[in-house]
This record gives sequence, structure tokens and C-alpha cells, in this order.
Amino acid sequence: MFSRAINKIFRRSYCERILTCRVYSSNTSQLNTGEEPDPAPIFFNQETQETLQLLTRIDYKKAVRKRLTGKKLQCPEYKFMTDKELKEALDLGKKRAHKRLQMPPVVKTRKEIDVILSKDEALEGFCTSKYVFTDISFGLRDRERIIVIRELDGTLRYAKWEERERLNQVYNPRRGKEMIPPKLFQGEYLEDLLKREVYEYILDRACIQYDPDDPEYKRITETVYEDINKKKKFEYLRSTRHFGPLAFYLAWNKSIDKLLCDIIELGKMEEAVALIRLYHKIHPQVNSATTKCESEDPIKLILHYASLDSPVGPLIKKILAAYQELESERQKVAEGIKTSHGINSDKS
Repeated sequence: MFSRAINKIFRRSYCERILTCRVYSSNTSQLNTGEEPDPAPIFFNQETQETLQLLTRIDYKKAVRKRLTGKKLQCPEYKFMTDKELKEALDLGKKRAHKRLQMPPVVKTRKEIDVILSKDEALEGFCTSKYVFTDISFGLRDRERIIVIRELDGTLRYAKWEERERLNQVYNPRRGKEMIPPKLFQGEYLEDLLKREVYEYILDRACIQYDPDDPEYKRITETVYEDINKKKKFEYLRSTRHFGPLAFYLAWNKSIDKLLCDIIELGKMEEAVALIRLYHKIHPQVNSATTKCESEDPIKLILHYASLDSPVGPLIKKILAAYQELESERQKVAEGIKTSHGINSDKS
């Protein structure tokens, strides 16, 4: 076992290395070196979070619906309540719904740990198997836990991510996570699930099995997002915790057009403008962001984006024209109803 002093030194050194792997400077010089930009500062921005919550469009019935988890369902409980008690129960239900809609974080893919502490050639050939030293102190986070490995050639190094995940699962098992990743994330099994369009199930399992900065988590979520965008099946994730990351991914990769068309067809102009604002926040150098729009009217803003940046600008304009025509017809019908009931629309 490590002494307390050595343990403290190792922990401090390891945490510094982990931070080096995870933290990304917003300095633009790093973009020129070909490094992957870090989406975390933009994703965790308060304005961005509010935009993603707006795009999620909370449906409380869908958010708190019963799910088949393999556990026995509880029988519903009926109560007589006063108006005050009913309001409190509804408020509690809304809080639970918002908790369930907490979005998985979007962060930069982590770098592999490749840190050698020492190399003792005198230990080479001493044993036929590696030695693993794990700090199993109570109360430590998995990321803070020191795990080092003595190789057969005498090299003492920090454990790589795959080794850390396996050993952490041994000593501090995470509920629902499997020691060996399930086959559903691989090849034909994942393709079959995508054909069945069980997107939420795949993403929920990925959140349990992997950390947000794991390359496998990135691969799985991006595969699901691309399939949804290709098939325009946005409703499958709307009002779930995964819709925000989906919208952010599309904006990050300049692929918001299909989602934008879907939002316009549903008549959600506020959401359409919010999506374009998010796109401008992530890509402030695009033409529609650098060129000022002549009006703050939602229709004008959407047309501004469609004209300057969208690869399917004519399609967006066509859908927008259909929406305007439909809205005009609705107003005429509403005015006709008011007139038939003897209501003067000029009066307040």
C-alpha cells in the first residue's frame, strides 16, 4: 500500500494530468494547430442553456410518462385534494419533469493518458503478470482515484482510460453499467436499433455506460443524431433530455436546416429564431451573423439566414411562404367567426 505522503503526491500529480487532458483553452491559436475545439464553454453558457430548453419544448405528459425498465410498475394512487394541495402536487410534478430533462453535457473528447512515472530495469522479468495499484479510499470520485500499473519491463505508469474504467467498476460499480460494453453499441446491433428508431433507449444506455468525454460515447451519440437528422425524426427526442444536445450538435456542425424546416412547419417562429441565434453564437463568422438584418421580425430573420447561409435557402423560403399563407387564412377565419358573433374586431 502507498504511504499517506506518497498517496497525496500521486493524487495531486494525477489530477493535474487529468485537467491537462480535459481543459481546453479558448485561445484561437489552438484552432490553428488542428486541435479539436471545446464546445463546453458555449454549451454551459446560460443563454445557450435557455435556448436549448426552449427548443426542447417541454411536454409534461411525455417527460413523466411510465417507462418499461424491467421493474414492476406501481399501482396508481388516487387522492382527494384541496386546490392548494393540488397546486403543490402539480408544482412537484413539474420539478420532477425538469429534473428528468437535465441535458447530458457536451464536452471535448478526452485525450489518452500516457504518463510514465518511472522505469526500474531491475524489475524487468521479475514477474509474469502486471501489478495494478488502486487507491480505494472512500469518498473519492472516479476521476480523482489514483490507479497505477507496473509493467513487466519495470515501467510504472498511470492507467489508461480503459483500464481505469474497468478497475473503477470493480471497486466502485456504477448501477446499470456493464464491465464489458454491451453489443448493442456495435455494428449490426446498433444499425438494427436505428432501423427500429429506439433513439432514446440507445442514448439513455450510452449515458449509463460511458462518460460524456469518452470517444465511444461521442461515436454513438453522433451516429444517432445523424440518423435522426437524415430521417427528420426530431419528434422522437423532443421533450426528452437528449433534444438539447441534438440541437447543439446540429448547430455545431452547421446542419440546422432540416430541424429549422421542421420547426417552421410546426409554426414555432420563436424556436426558429432561437435556433438561428444559437447557430450565430457558435459560428459568429458566418455571413448572416456578420451582416445585420434590416428587421427584428422573426420572418425577416429567417429569410436573412436562408438567403446568406442556408444550402437549402429556396426550400426554407417555400416553407415560410406556406406558413405565412396558412396564418393569413387562419386570421381570415378568426375574423369571420368574430363577425358572425357580432364582435367588432376594432374594439379592444
